[in-house]
Formats: sequence, C-alpha cells, structure tokens
Amino acid sequence: MKSTSSKNLPYEEQNRVSSVEKCVEAYKVFPSKELCFVCFDSLLAHFTGKEVPKASSTLYPDYTCPLFVTWEKSASGVTKLRGCIGTLTPTRLCESLSEYALHSAFRDSRFPSIEPHELSSLFCKLSLLHSSECATNYLDWTIGVHGLRIEFVACDTSGDSNSTFTATYLPEIPLQECWTKEETIQSLIRKSGYRGDITDQLKSSMKITRYQSSVCTASYEEYTRARISS
Repeated sequence: MKSTSSKNLPYEEQNRVSSVEKCVEAYKVFPSKELCFVCFDSLLAHFTGKEVPKASSTLYPDYTCPLFVTWEKSASGVTKLRGCIGTLTPTRLCESLSEYALHSAFRDSRFPSIEPHELSSLFCKLSLLHSSECATNYLDWTIGVHGLRIEFVACDTSGDSNSTFTATYLPEIPLQECWTKEETIQSLIRKSGYRGDITDQLKSSMKITRYQSSVCTASYEEYTRARISS
C-alpha cells in the first residue's frame, strides 16, 4: 500500500484518513480489553433493566472507525458463534460500542438471542477496522490479513431486473474455515444473496474492498474479575 500524506488529499479524504488514524491510535493507547468490558456492561444492563452504559468519552474522545462486535460461546471445549454485527461506516466509538454490542447479541437473524444463563460461557471480540482500500481484482488480498467487502450488480432471481449484492467477511473468517481465496469469494457471493451462476465474468466485475482489523477479546471471567477489582 503506497503511503500518502493526508495533507495532500481532498478535504473529504483527509477526514476519512484522520478517522482511521484516530481509530488505530486509540487501539494502541488504551487497554483494549476495556472496550470488550463495555460490551459486557451493556449486555448485563439489558438483562437487569438498567441504563445501558457508553464507552467513556473521556477515554475515547472523537475516535471514529468501522467496527464489529462478535459474541462467541464456549462449551465443552468448542467455541460457537452467537452473534456478529457491525458497520463498515466510520462511527464514533464512545457512542456506538454499546449499540452494536446489543445488536450483535439480539439482532443477528442467524441465531436466537443470547440469554442470561449463557453469560458465564461468553467471549466478546471487538474488531476495529482500518486501512481500507480498493483491491485491483478479486484475488488481490491476503488470507489472515485482509477482510473483504464485495459489491456487484447482477440479475435477481426472477431475471427481470438488476440488483446490487453486497457482503463482507472479517479477516479471520477464511482462516477459521480453511478456505482458499476462490472458496472465500464464492462463499461471499452466496452470502450476498446471489443464487445465480458464479462465472469468471461475474467475479471480474465485482468491486472488492479490502481492509484490516485490530482485534481485542475478553471472556466473561476476565470481565467479572476486572469489575470486582475496579
């Protein structure tokens, strides 16, 4: 990736680069697990009917970045996904973290809502996205380094009109699934809702955005220890 001074970029692009830089700096400076603890705070507040907290605006002032909150559950040595929702649009961390923690826990349509009895087996993983850039083609990315967002236009299932299809995978997904690049792209296309033929022409026509992420993870046990000692 070619390095470019943000001062030489258009005003709108300067703002985007500034947001990314602030996000990365926030992740470097502040204890990463505290961000996950705020997600647990939000989950407990929801279950107990208390006011949902926000990340401290004193600790995280004006930091904006795309983010995803992932909930996982460990049972008998096996880790299972319980929810993952986020945004690819830069958002103010102190205002959005709790919101996406709850969306991930209760609004991921792939899973039933998280219940109170699951708390002790939960892990929270927060991904702060950065270094977003356009790929030159659908294979121009590195497994385990880049997350992907695809976008393409194709005929819908009725064949009567064109529709826009989009989907994304965080960087760790291809590694977890032991996918090749081709398998990852095919899975992303199906995740987008497209059910037609996957041709070379279709793959070549896609707009591919690759990005990287800074990840922090905390278990419920770590969370309770930290809150007791604070």
